[in-house]
Amino acid sequence: MVLQIHSIHFDADQKLLDFIELKASKLDTFFDKIIGGEVFLRIEKDTKRENKIVEFKLLVPKNEIFVKEQAASFEEATDLAMEVLKKQIKKMKEKLRGE
Repeated sequence: MVLQIHSIHFDADQKLLDFIELKASKLDTFFDKIIGGEVFLRIEKDTKRENKIVEFKLLVPKNEIFVKEQAASFEEATDLAMEVLKKQIKKMKEKLRGE
C-alpha cells in the first residue's frame, strides 16, 4: 500500500511518520486489496489539550474509507483511527461477500 502523509502547517518528525506507516501497514492483514491512502496531520488552534487531529483516507476498489480522530497526541489519535478503520474494513468485506 502506498501511503502519503501530509503534516499541515508544521513539520512532523521521522519517528511519527514511521509510527503511522507501521500502523497503516497492518491494515493489509484485514484487507489485501487496499490501493493506497493519505494521512493528514493537523494541530487545532485551541486551548483544549486534545488538539491533535489525524485524518485517514484509504482507497479501496470501488470505494473510499475516511476516518478523522482527535486526541492529545498524534500517536493516540492514530491508534483510535486504526480501530475505526479496522471496523469499517470488516464491514466493507462483509458487504462484498454478500454481493
